[in-house]
Amino acid sequence: MKLYSYYRSSSAWRVRIVLELKGVSYEYEAVNLAPDVSEQAKPGFEAVNPLRQIPTLEWRENDELVRLTQSVAISEYLDEVHPEPRLLPRPPLARARVRQLVEIVASGIQPLQNTSTLAAVSRLTTREEARAWGHAAIARGLPALESLILQSGGKYAVGDDVTLADAFIVPQLYNARRFEVDLRPFPRLVEVDARASALDAFVRAHPDSQSDSPTHAR
Repeated sequence: MKLYSYYRSSSAWRVRIVLELKGVSYEYEAVNLAPDVSEQAKPGFEAVNPLRQIPTLEWRENDELVRLTQSVAISEYLDEVHPEPRLLPRPPLARARVRQLVEIVASGIQPLQNTSTLAAVSRLTTREEARAWGHAAIARGLPALESLILQSGGKYAVGDDVTLADAFIVPQLYNARRFEVDLRPFPRLVEVDARASALDAFVRAHPDSQSDSPTHAR
């Protein structure tokens, strides 16, 4: 398998966490999303991802090239074909609670503060106001996550086992710190983030561990 990734992309990071948790080996194909590089905009990349985004997971199946995009779709596919450890619980309500947290991050928070959104906002306003927009988007979403994991959490976001929810929450908390969001009102989120982040799979998936990370290069 090959993963088209960027070290700091939270969407690609989620998939790296899942691949590491599942013990699936993969080739890392770096795509530099930095605004002054924008490798995703180069000719031909639409064949890899029609939206010119990452992640894309690529592999060969029955001698045919398969490409799958969107972090939720990729993660759920991996959970089905590599069922251990199970990241979507079997009980319907627990599975729905995991998906609920996943969707809050993937649909309700991260798209509002990602690079392309902030670039568009900055063109309409200023860089400073675009950063304030990103900060506000994260600050609006975290109370919902905190409230829900207070109801369903145990050691992790949903119960006492790592689930897909943790794979989505950890990168989002990283973004919150990048945007200097005050995390003191969210002690359960911080606790869950710290516990999951200490796991070997999460360490291997961290931006600093990736070959295209400036930290890694040093």
